[in-house]
Amino acid sequence: MSHNHHNHREASWGKRLIITMVMNLIIPIVQIIGGVLAGSMALISDAIHNLSDFTSTLISYIALIIGKKDPTPQLTFGYKRIEVFAAVLNVAILYVACVYIAFEGWKRFHNPQPIEGYLVIWFALIGFAANMIAVLLLRKGARENINIRSVFLHMLTDALTSIGVAFVGLILIFLPLYWLDPIVSWIIVALILYSGWDILKNAFHILMDATPSGIDIQSVHNEIIAIEGIVDVHHIHAWTLSPHRIALSAHVIVPDQPLSAVDELASRVREMLYRQFNIDHPVLQFETQNYEEADSFCTVKDK
Repeated sequence: MSHNHHNHREASWGKRLIITMVMNLIIPIVQIIGGVLAGSMALISDAIHNLSDFTSTLISYIALIIGKKDPTPQLTFGYKRIEVFAAVLNVAILYVACVYIAFEGWKRFHNPQPIEGYLVIWFALIGFAANMIAVLLLRKGARENINIRSVFLHMLTDALTSIGVAFVGLILIFLPLYWLDPIVSWIIVALILYSGWDILKNAFHILMDATPSGIDIQSVHNEIIAIEGIVDVHHIHAWTLSPHRIALSAHVIVPDQPLSAVDELASRVREMLYRQFNIDHPVLQFETQNYEEADSFCTVKDK
């Protein structure tokens, strides 16, 4: 039932990504036209940022669809991790956009040009409204899925930068401080770099099969051996299968006993792992004799 509920949520995420995608195709085109008419690099930069989000949202949607495919003999864990690769690709697209924005901003800083403040304000507010709608649509999915979260952060960053661009337009109505326009474009770059870095760190964590955030291996060890009938546990590994699934493997030491008794014990361990650590894919190897110098987790030594 939990898998059906998750599939229902994913279907909802897909529909919301489509709506976000459409908005991020139409609004940037409008903003680019406005940026050219107003002569504002900041507005054009905001539009390019939004347009890059159309591409990233398209990638995220494709990844969400592919991630639903069933496991195969070659890919026994399925395709869910493609969402992590999609998130990394999204950040890469944004970082390429950063290079262009920074370069154009540098040219405008050294050669300021007149800017139509009123046009900047109105077109920036259009972008803000569209991005905030997308933020509200994707907020719930961002809590559970790194792929959705990458798009959500793009939208939130865009909404904030649109406000900044509108504020610059307001200043330019009263003061000819045209050098503020490229400064704001550099602030946009800084925001993109900051938001993208967190996504890259999370993706690296998953791809390296690192212990998921919030799970302490020693605590897992203590909780398992606290279960009556378990002598010891070692070679514990915990990793993220996909943005919403956690796996664990462990060697569990028990007294010699019938297999049926071990099955009942394994069920208790699995229930505890899911209840206390949200681990939904435990792989347990039961043994009756401990290894010498066994540690809580495996270490591979070069010979």
